Amino acid sequence: MGVSAEVLQEILDGLAEVERSAGRDYTAYGVRGVRFGYHWPRTETVGLKQTLSEQAALVAERPEVFEVQFTAGGFGWVVVHLPRIDLDELEELVYEAWRLSAPVELTARHPFAR
Repeated sequence: MGVSAEVLQEILDGLAEVERSAGRDYTAYGVRGVRFGYHWPRTETVGLKQTLSEQAALVAERPEVFEVQFTAGGFGWVVVHLPRIDLDELEELVYEAWRLSAPVELTARHPFAR
């Protein structure tokens, strides 16, 4: 169990039109100008956009893996501890974060696939 920063980047590279923006301590990820994630290498965490119900479910189910980051615009952002999550679940969460931010026509052309 656990996902490295390199594998996280591979997941992100597999999504369409991902934009990267480097901050001092993190890298932000978006699609067509809409943010869907942040990666903090120092803490081995990633923040991902989710629905409010998914945010609540993830944190309640496994607080050792997930924590509430913030809520905004009807979405609940969740912090994911990379050393504590398995690859399949992270792939799904990253795709869902991307899908919640990407235009419908883009998501229709790029459905989730392993």
